[in-house]
Amino acid sequence: MHLTQLNRECLLHLFSFLDKDGRRSLSLTCHQLREVFLDPCLWNLLHFSSPCQLRKDNFVLGPSLRYLTICWHSSRVLQVCNIEDWLKSSFQRDICSKHESLVSSFLAHVCHMCPNLLSLTLSGCGHITDQDVISVLQSCRKLRCLHLENCVRITDCSLQGVVAHGGNLEEVKVDFCRNITQVGLQGCRERRPDIQLSAERSADMIPDSKPEEKVPLRRTLQKVLQFS
Repeated sequence: MHLTQLNRECLLHLFSFLDKDGRRSLSLTCHQLREVFLDPCLWNLLHFSSPCQLRKDNFVLGPSLRYLTICWHSSRVLQVCNIEDWLKSSFQRDICSKHESLVSSFLAHVCHMCPNLLSLTLSGCGHITDQDVISVLQSCRKLRCLHLENCVRITDCSLQGVVAHGGNLEEVKVDFCRNITQVGLQGCRERRPDIQLSAERSADMIPDSKPEEKVPLRRTLQKVLQFS
């Protein structure tokens, strides 16, 4: 029996065993398999090990998406992204300019196309902002789990967004997010005691300082050494 003689249910089951690249390669062999590749039911889970993978045409965003994970494991790039903007050299800013809007743009598409999202994990995404998180909370009202790790631009505003818009949230993690404070965590816990909230190391890290603030030399050196 030829592969294309299988019914759609069997083909969907077959595709489910392949990674994104494998699915796309198989879909290019004929129109029938391309239609299976584009079936939203096949794409209830997406995992990206680098934001650069968001540029590839090997996945489908749609209302069937339930679980989304975007992790950046490149320690060298992360060190650059995690530096405060006003401390970056022109070379470092140039590096960031090549990818700084990738995750934010992708999340904007998720907001429009994936209203049934249940779980979102963002790790090492140094350029996402509070507004990106709040937009997801406003658009994906069924979201139950929100995990943010090492996202340096996330502040207490995201926790305020959790309180205001995360009506179905059951679990929130904001680990190693240095601009989260104890005050923000306490406020979220008091207003949403139903949410399981954890923040490993976040409120104990050195927060960013605005350029106009006079930062003691010792503190500045600590920040530089942290990413050297």
